[in-house]
Amino acid sequence: MQIRSARAAIRWSAETLAAKAAVGIQTVKRFESVEGVPETRKGTLQAIQTTLESAGIEFIGSPGNQPGVRLK
Repeated sequence: MQIRSARAAIRWSAETLAAKAAVGIQTVKRFESVEGVPETRKGTLQAIQTTLESAGIEFIGSPGNQPGVRLK
């Protein structure tokens, strides 16, 4: 949910995020379709997080306690 919200905040498509994070589009879509932290290799999720943070997104809360995003 946070990934989709982050994309919306910076007006990126799933394709844009996938390209900028150097991950597959299906990976982005799969991550966005699950609740909580998706199961994956840590490097993939880290690449998406770092890419979104570089674009001005701040992840707030934790997966189990009021997760969310905001623009810096």
